[in-house]
Amino acid sequence: MAGRISLDAADLRILGALQKDGTLSIAALSERVNLSHNSCWRRLKRLDAAGVIKGRVALLDPAKLGLQLTAYVSIRTREHSEAWLREFAAAVESLPEIVELYRMTGDVDYLMKIRVPSIEAYDAVYKRLIAKVRLTDVSSAFAMEEMKNTTELPLFAAPSGEDE
Repeated sequence: MAGRISLDAADLRILGALQKDGTLSIAALSERVNLSHNSCWRRLKRLDAAGVIKGRVALLDPAKLGLQLTAYVSIRTREHSEAWLREFAAAVESLPEIVELYRMTGDVDYLMKIRVPSIEAYDAVYKRLIAKVRLTDVSSAFAMEEMKNTTELPLFAAPSGEDE
C-alpha cells in the first residue's frame, strides 16, 4: 500500500493491542478494545488488507538464544552501481546475523545491525561479508547495554483527507 490511511481511535486501539500481543483472538481483542466482535473483525480485516498490519510474529529474546552481542556497522563504499547494489543486497541476505540494514544519508552509506554470540562470531560475519562484496570502509560499534528496544510503533490518527 502506497499511502497513509486514516485511522480512528478504534483502529488505533486495535493496533496498539496487537503490538503488545499479536496472539489475541478476535474475542479477546474485541473485549480489550471495547468493540463488538463483528466490528473488530471488520476493522482488523481492513487493516490487514490495507497493509497496515505486515504480519504477526513471535519476538524472541536474543540473550536466551546466546546472541548477547549487538554490533552496529557503518559502511562506506565507492561503488554505487546497480550491479554492485544487487551484489551487496545478496551478500547481506545470505548472512542471517545481519538483522537490519539501512541506506543512509550523510557520511555513511549503509548502517547495519548484527546479532551474534561473541566478538569472534562478529569477526566471522565480517570476513564472510567482505569476501562477498567490495567495501571501502567498515566501522563497528558494539552495544554495551540495551536501554530500550521495542517493536511498538507510535500510533497517531491520520489527518482527515489522507485516505487510501
